[in-house]
Amino acid sequence: MLKSFLHYSKSQQIGIILLFLIILVAQSIYFFKDFNSVYKVDKGQAAWLANQRIIDSVQLQQANYKPTIYPFNPNFITDFKGYKLGMSVEEIDRLLAFRKQNKFVNSASEFQAVTKVSDSLLKAISPYFKFPDWVKNKNNYQPFENKNYSKAEKVIVLDINQATKEDLMKVYGIGEKISDRILAEKEKYGGFVSMEQMQFVWGLSPEVIENLNKYFEVKSAPKIKRININNASVKELSQFPFFKYALAKDIVIYRSMNGDIKTEDLSKIKGFPIDKIKIIALYLEF
Repeated sequence: MLKSFLHYSKSQQIGIILLFLIILVAQSIYFFKDFNSVYKVDKGQAAWLANQRIIDSVQLQQANYKPTIYPFNPNFITDFKGYKLGMSVEEIDRLLAFRKQNKFVNSASEFQAVTKVSDSLLKAISPYFKFPDWVKNKNNYQPFENKNYSKAEKVIVLDINQATKEDLMKVYGIGEKISDRILAEKEKYGGFVSMEQMQFVWGLSPEVIENLNKYFEVKSAPKIKRININNASVKELSQFPFFKYALAKDIVIYRSMNGDIKTEDLSKIKGFPIDKIKIIALYLEF
């Protein structure tokens, strides 16, 4: 190779040497230089990319999400429940208007007749309809007969203030919890002064109150400690179950500005429960 190299002219030899050096320099640069491109991302863009990944993950979960439907009574579908089931606003409104008439649907076909939902939607949601047992077994259903107070027996009216838990539970519609609630209400006020107080006991329906009035009455005035509304302090008034602190304060303010309070003045006091005046007045001294 050296002999063949020497046969070239001097300028050719210099050219070959320069070419060799260029190749050597290029190989060295390629070997030692990192040609990978570096993309710099500022903090704001990095945060945006991180949030975008979270958004993409949530969207993917929502796309694959299928809500679980539990058995329910279609008579009590709310706006939100109907929306989740895929009902239109008009279909929901038809059901709510039907229910306002105190009517009930007792089958999937009746539900469709009232709401006018499509066959496809009815097919999808009707398997989850849950109606009361008596609807499913109409032929076997027998109305409850209260043997303790049958029509043939003479009704014995008891004093509500002397009634025991067992006495109250004999009334149709009153169970253990409601009877305890009635007795607790009696203890809170020291006794009932009127059967109208039954309407203020939580959980008593109008039908149950009507049954109570058949078998109970206030036969004797209970021994209650009446509150002198014209002398009691704010603290003493606020301890009365019917009065909250704000109302007790308003009573004292009215009393200081207008003198002694009379029964007819109660409705003039700010915040006084008008619907309970007749009952409250029986616990007060004027």
